[in-house]
Amino acid sequence: MMYTERFSNLPAHVWPRLRALLDGHEGGGTPIHMTIGEPKHAFPAWVTDEITKHAAGFNKYPPNDGSPELRAAIAAWIARRYGVEMDPDSEVMALNGTREGLYNAVIALCPPTKNGEKSAILMPNPFYQVYMIGAISGEADPIMVPATAETGHLPDFASLPEEVLRRTTAAYLCSPANPQGVVASRDYWADLIALAEKYDFLIFADECYSEIYRDTPPTGALEVVKELGTDRNRVVIFHSLSKRSNLPGLRSGFAASGAETMRQIKQLRNYAGAPLPLPLQQAAAAVWADEAHVEENRALYQEKYAIADRIFGNVPGYVSPEAGFFLWLPVEDDEAAALKLWRETGVRVLPGSYLAQNVAGGNPGQNYIRVALVAPKDETTRGLEAIRDCLYSA
Repeated sequence: MMYTERFSNLPAHVWPRLRALLDGHEGGGTPIHMTIGEPKHAFPAWVTDEITKHAAGFNKYPPNDGSPELRAAIAAWIARRYGVEMDPDSEVMALNGTREGLYNAVIALCPPTKNGEKSAILMPNPFYQVYMIGAISGEADPIMVPATAETGHLPDFASLPEEVLRRTTAAYLCSPANPQGVVASRDYWADLIALAEKYDFLIFADECYSEIYRDTPPTGALEVVKELGTDRNRVVIFHSLSKRSNLPGLRSGFAASGAETMRQIKQLRNYAGAPLPLPLQQAAAAVWADEAHVEENRALYQEKYAIADRIFGNVPGYVSPEAGFFLWLPVEDDEAAALKLWRETGVRVLPGSYLAQNVAGGNPGQNYIRVALVAPKDETTRGLEAIRDCLYSA
């Protein structure tokens, strides 16, 4: 198969699809954008000073795996957050945003065949589209597993047929989940790790929303690996500063796992990586080392959780998010609801079906809209009240 043919039958990407739905219609008021998960809170003011202080580093090629200072700061953060000691030299690698790592993980770690059959890569449905493209690029079958209200909005990987699990090489899991805002418990992680050991596959733990939560810090995958005494090479965690620190444009993320798994990931990055410039790496090291701004940011989201609960608490089917910054609101028809909102109020939201795929005749996102709580409190409140009045008032 030619490379171009491999991607020729993909569904339209989320954002062109949304523009095609809404842009031909006039908005019903001052636009309020609640579609994309791009944080709007202020990032730490001293980040700019850190970049300026280390500006001479723009004159050098940056280390491919991350500077020693950045890797040490990341390893120290993992130890503080999860109680897991990682070797910054062999078990941590800086990424140019986690999308890079999530995409390349399949190519670096998963063979195209297993037990004489085409490899399978498991993922929740709805899902982050990079999971699917990573699987396809690695010449594997992307297997979308419903993450619905019936399954607690997390995929039930153990329910898959034996023939699928036998050829599985990896499973993606996002916790806290985008878009539903649920958190995988310790028991859920333990069950998934046991399943991965039984059928010998890897776990790619997308934990990018881990620092935005209500009261209890979400359990991390490597935290459970340590408790169980499992080989940490089986689990790769992915984190970034985008949500934690309101720095999506800094493109500072990381992958961490056992030394052998990281050796294979680093080998691919030696050829295909695009490391952050050194001044940005130095700034990122300082950001990973600071928690005060993270606590302030979390408090802002906790305020907006309370606002959402007040506004939607009486809406049938409303589930208050445990973590992350999205609402997953039930509607009868997601595209019709999004178009009605735009035309009558000027609020832009994302139809849930755009984040999922049709599997076995059904799309698990088609009766939901995703609403991002990233704007300042007043704007978020206006948007949520407009949604309530437009879609849920009798």
